[in-house]
Amino acid sequence: MLKTGRVRVFAVFFLLLLNSFALLHSQQVTKPPLASQNIPAEHLNNYAVLALQWEREYLQIDTTNPPGNEKRSVAFFKKIFDQEGIENRVFDYAPTHSNLWARLPHTTAHPKRPIILLNHMDVVTSDATHWTQPVFGAAIVGGAVYGSGAQDMKSEGIAQLMVMVMLKREKLPLDRDVIFLAVSDEEVDGSGTDWMIAHQRHLLENAEFLINEGGENLRQDGKVQYMGVDVGEKTPFWLHVTAHGRPGHGSRPNPNSAPNRLVGALNRILAYHTPLKVLPVVDEFLRELAPTQSPERAGYYRNASQAINDKKFQALLESDESLNYLFRNTIQLTMLGGSQQTNVIPPDAWANIDVRMLPGEDPQQFLESIRRVVSDINVTVEPLTKEFRIANYSPTDTALYEAFRQVSAQYFPGAPILPRLTSGYNETQRYRPLGIHSYGFNPYTATAEESNTEHGNDERIRVEEVQHGFKVLYDVVTNVASAK
Repeated sequence: MLKTGRVRVFAVFFLLLLNSFALLHSQQVTKPPLASQNIPAEHLNNYAVLALQWEREYLQIDTTNPPGNEKRSVAFFKKIFDQEGIENRVFDYAPTHSNLWARLPHTTAHPKRPIILLNHMDVVTSDATHWTQPVFGAAIVGGAVYGSGAQDMKSEGIAQLMVMVMLKREKLPLDRDVIFLAVSDEEVDGSGTDWMIAHQRHLLENAEFLINEGGENLRQDGKVQYMGVDVGEKTPFWLHVTAHGRPGHGSRPNPNSAPNRLVGALNRILAYHTPLKVLPVVDEFLRELAPTQSPERAGYYRNASQAINDKKFQALLESDESLNYLFRNTIQLTMLGGSQQTNVIPPDAWANIDVRMLPGEDPQQFLESIRRVVSDINVTVEPLTKEFRIANYSPTDTALYEAFRQVSAQYFPGAPILPRLTSGYNETQRYRPLGIHSYGFNPYTATAEESNTEHGNDERIRVEEVQHGFKVLYDVVTNVASAK
């Protein structure tokens, strides 16, 4: 009896062990397949060739803003959409600006709300004398395509175009509309987006999701270190500081001069440490990043709300500009003005300050705090513009953010997915108040050197990224838009 009992115990144990192995194996192999894996290899190769061809054609279109002249880019997109049989509309809303809207409709009886693929067609001004390649030549040198917009953001526009064409050609059933929206003037006034919202709001169709430029996917030593998804941005609150004083001849000391008063006020402003705060998105960002840090930093990152009271952590923030802006409203002196002659003391002197505010901050309260810091009746501080857009951000518990997680994990295993709050402002801020969960996601990876060419010289993207990144975006979109 004892021996039989042992045999039975062993048999039960053995079966449990087998079941455990089977369960583990099933968990390892039952990752949901990516939609691109169902596309024939020949098709994918053709798409890769097409992506590079269109990338070069698009980069050769000069859309420097000002003035923009995005009509040529609109014509480029429209020709392709017409050839592919994809519904599209063009809006020439200003003499030098145009927008293009295209749509792939859902194929199910009870669709979900649409997803928008947003991109801007204009690029910033460039000084050709500082480039080693023609600014709009789209030359391929050293395995990279050179051209203004390669990082910001014509390459993303091509990836979005590829997604639309692939969805159409592969006849993939959709349970929500997929909308492609190319806008003008993002680099200057954002008039393209503002015009669409004001005059063609119905074409946005009460969308649920939007993917725009942004994100950061750092490649270092041949490996992707992390995938960053922008869930929020800070907002500008530019201030104009004017000092008034006694004018006169520059040959005589005048301690009450406007320039002297201005310098004193600016010194007080720049010495002012704005209060530190921990937003939920920053808290999540640091917790996700903690495993990649040194033991000391990891300890801070795992509990930022507590660490913020630690003097050592505060000193760390002050010395690390990549962290500092996440925790506070920032102040940066950018412009100065006074006399037109060295020997003339002007009656007024001025400065402009670039303030970037965290989501949810009150601009009037901030303005009053700066005025108290200045504490001089002869110095005024006023906003440069009357319009102020309160910064906002999107949650990380949505189906689209989960798609970022799932797809990135399969393409870049081991690289953490980080929700990011960016220091800059972009048009995504204009869409969230419409009830659209909006994110900055880049399907391409880049080294720090390549990323730094954005708005700079020799802007470029590697050919292998052009021929690969569109698949990443395709799999993200199909994750939330394909009919299951």
